[in-house]
Amino acid sequence: FKSLTRQLTVFAVRISGFAMSKIADNMTHAGAIVDAESHRLNARILRAMVLASATATVVALFMGSWRVSIGLVVGGALAVLNHRWLQSSIAAAFGVLVDGQKPRITLAKYILRYLVIASAVLAVYASGLAPFAAIVAGLSSFVVAVFIEALREFYFAIIQREEIS
Repeated sequence: FKSLTRQLTVFAVRISGFAMSKIADNMTHAGAIVDAESHRLNARILRAMVLASATATVVALFMGSWRVSIGLVVGGALAVLNHRWLQSSIAAAFGVLVDGQKPRITLAKYILRYLVIASAVLAVYASGLAPFAAIVAGLSSFVVAVFIEALREFYFAIIQREEIS
């Protein structure tokens, strides 16, 4: 690194400590911390999904038709179901991998989730209860929830100068 006087300057950098070197049993303590943080993150994302779906539905009731509102409700409910189903199946698969056992989740169960969601969307659309675009907009509540969480983390990291939770 050259300074303003064009002389070679060496900066000694010392890392004060790592969490892994402070904890003797990393698997139990660090895993518990990560698990608690992931539960809080999933709860915030779930709340944001419900809030986004409810807000869009209320706005659609006043600005659009009842069919659009039904599509947003159905799409939002399917998004929440999809999120919970994915969360539980991934937790089951990785929980088994940590224990050293063979994972119980198969590719068929993972794909079955998409087939259930697609068939519910098709049934509501084919019955004429809701337009396809409204259902897809409701399904997109997960994307809105992730953006809300990203803005929250940005606020705490940049504005408040705190660690990302």
